[in-house]
Amino acid sequence: MKHYRPYTKSRRHLSTVTFRGVLTASEPHKALTSGGKRFMGRNSAGRITVRHKGGGHKRLFRDVDFGYQKQVPARVETVEYDPNRSGFIGVLMYRDGDRRYALLPKSVKVGDIITAAENAPATPGNRMPLKAVPIGKFVYNVELKPGQGGKLGRAAGTHIEVVARDQGYVDLKMPSSEVRKVLETCWATIGEVSNEEHHLVVIGKAGRSRWMGVRPTVRGTAMNPVDHPHGGGEGRQGRGLRRAKSMWGKPTGKGQKSRRPKKYSNHLIVSRRKVGKRNKGK
Repeated sequence: MKHYRPYTKSRRHLSTVTFRGVLTASEPHKALTSGGKRFMGRNSAGRITVRHKGGGHKRLFRDVDFGYQKQVPARVETVEYDPNRSGFIGVLMYRDGDRRYALLPKSVKVGDIITAAENAPATPGNRMPLKAVPIGKFVYNVELKPGQGGKLGRAAGTHIEVVARDQGYVDLKMPSSEVRKVLETCWATIGEVSNEEHHLVVIGKAGRSRWMGVRPTVRGTAMNPVDHPHGGGEGRQGRGLRRAKSMWGKPTGKGQKSRRPKKYSNHLIVSRRKVGKRNKGK
């Protein structure tokens, strides 16, 4: 981590990840990049559907291959920063001359060989079906449906533990402490996502959040009753409700269960996640 001299109030606690000695390229591979409009939380009608998004620095989109469609050995050419995600990415140079971006684990360096195969060794960076992953191994970039591409475990420093295997399913322990079943024919990458110090970053000031495209959040208690269930009252008031609610009246806050009772994947959940600040990650 990099800390700064407090010559302004906002710099006193500000911190960033040290990229020196980790990243090997300052410019992305042009053939794997593209531009595009960022919709900033708005739908096709222009209405805000996700709040607190907008503005921010322009980003170049990197075409990351989460599915490792080519089952050919590849060499890691670069380790790069991607503004669209928290983990580091790298260019994989395949033996047939093709280049693709991939999400890298924390222990892989330039020059390492990565393989995607059913009989690949269980070393960091290699990709294989879950039925071939040894029990107790850490994986990331896990598929939910065979051939779909990785969906689970893609944030910086995260990993998913393989805890059991039975009747065509593999039990996975998520970073949230939830244990769920996934088909053993789904593929996963061995290791933990790179940039494990990302969670230690202190933004330091409001302006840095705006550079990242994050707009301000207004407390519900500071609103009027017409705008939020917690609003209203003379002066500073409590919310007046037993349980915290969102702007739309749904349960929210610490300890509230927010999963839909009839969600399609309920039968795949072996153990629900521990909710609340104290139980996070246990």
